[in-house]
Amino acid sequence: MKGTSIQSVEIYKLLIPLKEPFVISLGPTLDVQNIIVIIRTADGCAGYGECSPYMSINGESIDTCFIVGQYFAKILKGKDALEIELCMQDMDKFIYANSSIKSAFDIALHDIASQHAEMPLYKFLGGNKNKKLETDMTVSIGTPEKMSTDALKFKEQGFPAIKVKLGEGKEIDVERIKAIRNAIGPNIPLRIDANQGWKTADLAIAVLNDLAPYGIEHCEEPIARWNFMDLARVSASSPIPIMADESIGDEHDAERLIHLNACDMFNIKLGKSSGLFKAQKIVQLAAAAGKHLQIGGFMESRLGMTAGAHLALTNDAIQHCDFDTPLMFTEDPVIGGIQYLDNGVIEVPEVPGLGAAIDESFLKEADSIFI
Repeated sequence: MKGTSIQSVEIYKLLIPLKEPFVISLGPTLDVQNIIVIIRTADGCAGYGECSPYMSINGESIDTCFIVGQYFAKILKGKDALEIELCMQDMDKFIYANSSIKSAFDIALHDIASQHAEMPLYKFLGGNKNKKLETDMTVSIGTPEKMSTDALKFKEQGFPAIKVKLGEGKEIDVERIKAIRNAIGPNIPLRIDANQGWKTADLAIAVLNDLAPYGIEHCEEPIARWNFMDLARVSASSPIPIMADESIGDEHDAERLIHLNACDMFNIKLGKSSGLFKAQKIVQLAAAAGKHLQIGGFMESRLGMTAGAHLALTNDAIQHCDFDTPLMFTEDPVIGGIQYLDNGVIEVPEVPGLGAAIDESFLKEADSIFI
């Protein structure tokens, strides 16, 4: 048996409460419901991966990921963990979509491959530490008073930019941004995310024009994802640059949006792209088209966000990071991984592989299956 052949796979449910509800236009999140995958090879190497399924975005839940992950474990067992492309092809042939759980396996495979290459993951992916990574901090939907209070707190904590969740209507969203800008002053960048909430192009254009005086850096996914054919009209009519999020999953979505000249920027999330392998293809396409990129995530712990941070070091087109959700956890289950320094600065581990693992004390308490 080859040393890098997959010998076993462990799948765990990771459940952690949030400090307070995180609310977007698609609904509230009250706690973390993630999946941890550990792939072990015949030579004793262990690769860690994580996904954070989001039912209204990628159509997966912690329970579907737990079941589909068992199928993947069975079809990949005995395969060479270093043959990442073939492993991804096998998963894609077996079942359509399911990008969230595929991403957990993809991250674990990349962890193993970069450990064997004796490189930090970012170097294995062709990157280098030639820039400073900084995360924004997100204000979730609430009253204008609550949102402006949260925004001011994040400014005082030193975060370099504030992201604001919107998407509930023209008047209330403008009121929210006005209150936030009045609270934090004119200088700190504001980024907004409607999470498809404005639905139609006409409404989105109206809201975006009303928000223009408040110094908005960019807006994520203003209209419904199925309405992507109208995204180019929104972008052309908006005084605020538009970033695709829910409407871009994999490289095929990227090609379509580039062809349509639909938007200025893409937000890459590993849980949408099926992991690093396909995310790299999006990066290459976007960079060639002159588009800027953000690396973000769902509700991953520092483990999943560490994978995103490694990716963020691979191309100069990646200009924004949205790695704040682990700061919302009531507990931190990760050993190693990215570190949050002052003023939103992210430090990426300089060790072979991903450089992050889950504390065994969390795994012992979790629902799990070993294959």
